[in-house]
Amino acid sequence: MTAQLEIEDLTVAFGAKDAPPVLDSISLSMVQGEVLALVGESGSGKSMTAMSTMRLLPHGARMSASAVRFEDIDVLRASDRQMNRVRGGRISMLFQQPKRMLDPTATVASQVAEPLQRYLGMSRSKAQSRVVELLHDVGIAEPERRARSYAHQLSGGIAQRVMIAMALAGQPELLIADEPTTALDVTVEVQILRLIAAKRAELGMSVLFISHDLGVVSAIADRIAVLYAGRIVETGTTEQILRAPQHPYTQALIRCSRLAREADGSLFVIPGDVSSARAVTSGCRFRARCHVAEQEHLQHVCESEEPGLHACGPGRASRCWVTLETRRSA
Repeated sequence: MTAQLEIEDLTVAFGAKDAPPVLDSISLSMVQGEVLALVGESGSGKSMTAMSTMRLLPHGARMSASAVRFEDIDVLRASDRQMNRVRGGRISMLFQQPKRMLDPTATVASQVAEPLQRYLGMSRSKAQSRVVELLHDVGIAEPERRARSYAHQLSGGIAQRVMIAMALAGQPELLIADEPTTALDVTVEVQILRLIAAKRAELGMSVLFISHDLGVVSAIADRIAVLYAGRIVETGTTEQILRAPQHPYTQALIRCSRLAREADGSLFVIPGDVSSARAVTSGCRFRARCHVAEQEHLQHVCESEEPGLHACGPGRASRCWVTLETRRSA
């Protein structure tokens, strides 16, 4: 199938030219109608990858790539005017902490109506009527009353439903959902995930779903790409990755999401943090936090050279020397 979104060798850096990049040669693609999850700890590069797709990087960012394409749009070469038509129209974004993203000085109706008028050319009166329909469509009770509300009058769950209505108002082909259930209680989280899945099926849109929690993405994603320190370290279908994770980092994330415990009863945590990995200039970036290399007696290899993203089965790949050596010896 033809890729709807295709990213090849995307690199993003800030500061001095010799500063380590925050994204390092990211390549991924997705087809129309699928849900691709980007998973990793905070600082792994998930949101930066999504923002690069819409060319919305922070000031001072240096972006390079062999290609960034969305449908018929060459994102690297498109004019600002072309990108303004894409953002919010063909590609919409759903953020975490929705109450902070809503304008506190404007009513729900005026904010949901904006993409209807801007991207679909509706008149003000027609847009206002459509707002009520959209709020009802995303499961908001008493939509006429909620349309007159302000952000401070909404719960977190209702605010996220309003954000979903806004994101879908322009009838996007791709929805980018950046940690959309963070800070919501478990019951509301499930409701939001089901709503996104239902809208994806109804509208035939694709979803780029960003999360740190493999447990959350298991309920919605078709495929998963695991990021660590600006690198993709494993890809595969959701079933493949959850049933048989190949990279030690993926294995550790799954243990965290399942609240696994150590022998002493304490909750399992991944030692160290991702920030130190960006300073690694040779070898595997995860090696300082990895216990598998020592078990397999591959420390010398992991320290000397970074592994490539090697195929480790149909439709999947892993950036790990242990995975590669295991396949060679099989």
